[in-house]
Amino acid sequence: MSGSETSPTHFLEVAVEAAREAGEILVAEHSRPQTISYKGDVDIVTETDKKSEAAIVSRLRTHFPKHAIVAEEGGGGTADQNAAKSSRYCWYVDPLDGTTNFAHGYPCFAVSIALLEDNEPLVAAVLNPILNELFTATRGEGSFLNQKKIHVSQIQTISKSLLATGFPSQKRSSNPNIHYYWEFTLRSHGVRRAGSAALDLCSVACGRFDAFWEFGLKSWDSAAGILLVREAGGIVTDFSGQPYHVGDRELIASNGLIHDEMRKIVADVAERAASKPL
Repeated sequence: MSGSETSPTHFLEVAVEAAREAGEILVAEHSRPQTISYKGDVDIVTETDKKSEAAIVSRLRTHFPKHAIVAEEGGGGTADQNAAKSSRYCWYVDPLDGTTNFAHGYPCFAVSIALLEDNEPLVAAVLNPILNELFTATRGEGSFLNQKKIHVSQIQTISKSLLATGFPSQKRSSNPNIHYYWEFTLRSHGVRRAGSAALDLCSVACGRFDAFWEFGLKSWDSAAGILLVREAGGIVTDFSGQPYHVGDRELIASNGLIHDEMRKIVADVAERAASKPL
């Protein structure tokens, strides 16, 4: 490949092309009855997930045959998943983030694509095809919504904040998030649970939400969104305050101004929840 074909600009261009192609598939099939299968008792996968993923993976393979790909429905292949951490370049693909929403006809879902270089996010593209909102970021160059630069909010206290979270489709009864949801709901303007982590992170990046927290996100759920938040001036850590890495169990993404307050609250909730489990 030439230098231009290995530049972050070229990587992002291909990611955007792939997201647009996948978004067209999602929009075309959104109003049609879905063939639904399950990955476990309640974790939905539709034929549209698979079509969207196939289109993305095909485009990435054409342009970057030596890159690893980790895709939610397995389209990247087992070998790529095993090689992801040792590969210099690895794509993380969620072809339909918000599958449950999509399957029920609720118009809140996205295509999420990120490229990691040496296990750190380099470029990101998240497309909400219903609203035609394209969020993009390149490391060191800022975050954008439809090519206009975006920034996290300037809210300085949780009491004046609008927050977001999510709940897993599996092992809900053992997930501790209900404790945190209760506490943050009482302390803030409210907590939204939209059902798409990628879009929640985009909303933090552009200031619609002031913070987002969640447990157990998969690598393809968070890879693009964390870069968007950081490049928009926000902070993304685990609950202890260490920089968040793709695949970590706990995530807090915020505008930075309320991050310490968020961390203090999650520490207090964790201590109480340990002594009074559900």
